[in-house]
Amino acid sequence: MARDPGAVQADGLRISTDPADVDLDWLHVALSERSYWAQGRPRAVVVASLRGSLCFSALADGRQVGFARVVTDAATFAWVCDVFVDEAWRAGGVGGRLMAAIVDEPRLQGLRRMVLATNDARPFYERFGFGPLNQPERWMER
Repeated sequence: MARDPGAVQADGLRISTDPADVDLDWLHVALSERSYWAQGRPRAVVVASLRGSLCFSALADGRQVGFARVVTDAATFAWVCDVFVDEAWRAGGVGGRLMAAIVDEPRLQGLRRMVLATNDARPFYERFGFGPLNQPERWMER
């Protein structure tokens, strides 16, 4: 049974897919200054990326403490990216709650492929069914 991503848990944490719940000030600093993959990302690029994505916000007492976005055609493919948890909230289950909300999201069911890239969190993502590419020799990038 899918979890209600909007439900507030005993720890006061709520996962939301409402774009209005994204704290853009927090997110821009988190990505452009505190992540290893988006250093220096301009605010305008962050804003544009949100428009083309399904966004998941982790909120504690109404304050943003985590974020992830999914770029998808909602039919065959999804790319999970920009997963970030505030340093003060790491190791407290926020990342797990974000990923559980993503894999349970009704709009992402039945896809042929969901991918992500990580430099340092393979064991974490493996808990949600992610693994190496089945046929990496077919993939290309530019």
